Amino acid sequence: MSNRGVVVLSVGGIRFVTRASTLQQFPESRLAQMLNDDDGEFKLVNGEFFVDRDGTLFSYIMDFLRTLQVSLPADFSDYQRLQREAEFYGVYPLADLLSQEHLLKPRLEILEVRFSLQEMQAFFRIFGSCSTTVETLAEQITVFTGQQSGQSWNSPFPSQKPLVPLPLERPSHHDMIFQCGTDYSAGDQFVARYISIKPDNRKLINGANVLGLLLDTLLKDGFRLISTRTVSCEEKVECYSFERTKRPVGLSVTVNQAPGSSGTAQAKRSQVQKGK
Repeated sequence: MSNRGVVVLSVGGIRFVTRASTLQQFPESRLAQMLNDDDGEFKLVNGEFFVDRDGTLFSYIMDFLRTLQVSLPADFSDYQRLQREAEFYGVYPLADLLSQEHLLKPRLEILEVRFSLQEMQAFFRIFGSCSTTVETLAEQITVFTGQQSGQSWNSPFPSQKPLVPLPLERPSHHDMIFQCGTDYSAGDQFVARYISIKPDNRKLINGANVLGLLLDTLLKDGFRLISTRTVSCEEKVECYSFERTKRPVGLSVTVNQAPGSSGTAQAKRSQVQKGK
């Protein structure tokens, strides 16, 4: 059977067609040994291996053998059952990854945007439960500053004078602060701050326009607006709360093949998640 290129399995009434090399991904597994040994759990009927196990869960095991990654639906909850099936088939690298159940579950992210309009300036503060998301958003937002004359401060377009980018204030890994608008400098001069949010190329000075673009950016990024409230009537502070369910970065394994060995598998995370 080891010379067979294509193998057919019927698991719990569901038919799977795969390569023998896929089943031999982990040579020590029961699936790999099935191709050579007479295992009572694997009945060969009319050229197909019959297995009286859960076929739906086996589809995830096959996906793992093909990709070396754990990819589960957002509403998946049978982690213990799938781990038990992985152990039955001897696919222990998958069982080890499933033991890290908390890393595989989708998680809820919360993001708050606080907006304050004071005279000719608008102030923004963004709080996020996931520091990675806040860091990514900070990379999209740029503040530009430059001096304007009194006659041109309310122009919708920046002057031809060079604008200097300013770093965002980052009180912590989970929040950021920035502002736009104009501030009196001296004589007939004003300091103007413009906001640019990628991938939009505009430089906006009006706080309401910046707020609209920011909220639209979050909505396009998968966030859902769940509430709006006034934090302070006197200071005119409004709070916009968002949430989204974020799929975790997948877990994967690296298979190391050495001459004369049956192969080993080392589990690892494909990317380190921040903000936990």
